[in-house]
Amino acid sequence: MAAAAEQLPRIMGWRAELSLGFRDAGHRTLLAERRHSGPLAVQRPFYPEGAVCHVYLLHPPGGVVGGDVLDIDVQLAQGTKALLTTPGAAKFYRSGGASARQSQRITVQSGATLEWLPQESIFFPGAKAVLQTQIALQGDARLALWEIQCLGRPAIDEDFDRGSIDNRLAVTRDGAPILLERLRIDADSRRRLSLMGGMPVAGIFLISGAGEAEVRACGDLFPVSGRDTIGATLIDDLLVVRYLGDSTQRARRQFSVLWQTLRPRVFGRPASTPRIWAT
Repeated sequence: MAAAAEQLPRIMGWRAELSLGFRDAGHRTLLAERRHSGPLAVQRPFYPEGAVCHVYLLHPPGGVVGGDVLDIDVQLAQGTKALLTTPGAAKFYRSGGASARQSQRITVQSGATLEWLPQESIFFPGAKAVLQTQIALQGDARLALWEIQCLGRPAIDEDFDRGSIDNRLAVTRDGAPILLERLRIDADSRRRLSLMGGMPVAGIFLISGAGEAEVRACGDLFPVSGRDTIGATLIDDLLVVRYLGDSTQRARRQFSVLWQTLRPRVFGRPASTPRIWAT
């Protein structure tokens, strides 16, 4: 199925929209609003830890190609607690000309906590993709997030030798920017400038409410050998960890260990691993 999607991209792209709204019901967070069109949807919420609402986002099963547009809007009301993840990698296949576009707009009101932990995005050779994630925190809202991008398929020695990616991540608090990230790459500049150190996998992990103690805790968790490069930065109370290497599996494992270690320290709750990650 994946090979067929790669060989026969759609001439006309589709548009998929997903809008989610969470509200506090006292004893737990409810997914109170759920609207979608096109091949974007969510499974019913899970409550493996009581108050926190776990939601699985379902991306298009056949992957994303040039001309496709994904539009995701998420609103967390005051006091809500939600963890969103995906059951599998998002796959961006080669484009016949137009770029695929994905926009994610997330608002987290005061007193709310969002954990945005999708699995990796894989960009096949020839993919053209423009991605933008905007997260607006209000007041004392809290955030944990990771993103992992994989260029080509390093497990089978497939390089990202054609195509382009423009990936932006913006985090603000009360309208003021905290973090502005941009990965802009094409196959030509990658060869010419050795972007990403020649490595095919890049990732970023964020958690708010952190301090110097959390930075020191990260240091004890980082690998001391191998091809991976990983480092931590503290921006106000936002801990930023960046990964560069050649394995999505190791990137996921490293970020998962960070999340499991830091969640109790920062959010006051032990980690409750989504069951979908074990399938």
